[in-house]
Amino acid sequence: MQLRECFEYFASRQTNGVVITSAGTTSGMWWKITHDMDRAFYLGASMSMISMFGAGIAMGAPKLPVWVFMGDGAFVMNPGMLMVERDLSLPNLKHFLVSNRVYNATGAVRLPNVARNDYAALARSLGIERVFFFDSLEKLKSNFETVVTEPGYTFTVLEVEPVREKAGGVPVDDVESKFRFGRYIERAAGIKIFRHPVPEQETTKKTV
Repeated sequence: MQLRECFEYFASRQTNGVVITSAGTTSGMWWKITHDMDRAFYLGASMSMISMFGAGIAMGAPKLPVWVFMGDGAFVMNPGMLMVERDLSLPNLKHFLVSNRVYNATGAVRLPNVARNDYAALARSLGIERVFFFDSLEKLKSNFETVVTEPGYTFTVLEVEPVREKAGGVPVDDVESKFRFGRYIERAAGIKIFRHPVPEQETTKKTV
């Protein structure tokens, strides 16, 4: 499965929920496809912590769908995150592991133990019940409702080919990204995040 076609399909099915992506190719590809700065947060230098960040969003906004897309290069730094996610079992949190078996952002260097890594089996061994694996777009499409639409915490492995095209970085200002993402959650979930409300624009009448 190609990452671009996979993300294009996800983007076409996104509703009012939010997306959180890990640094590198995962963030670059989502940005290249969507250019979204309201419903998406690109967590630079995330170092395997984006699912914990996503769990915080999911806990604070329990009616808001939260999709986390994490590269396997980030995942192997801290697979113990799955124990926390299993314990929390947040029904609106969907964790997608983008597995291409390489560190794509650093020249496609192969991951350690790559031929034997079974991420889905690891998740099941920790007691996670809703675990899925897809290596084709057709399989993803036919099971999308079960995986994504039905409530319940899920861990899904998306097996994709290493990206041959340069996805590029995400040319956004971190501060602006934080406020746009946070303001969107305030509107979509009806909760308060920031201390100060957005000031209403003053309107002035032109006099002739």
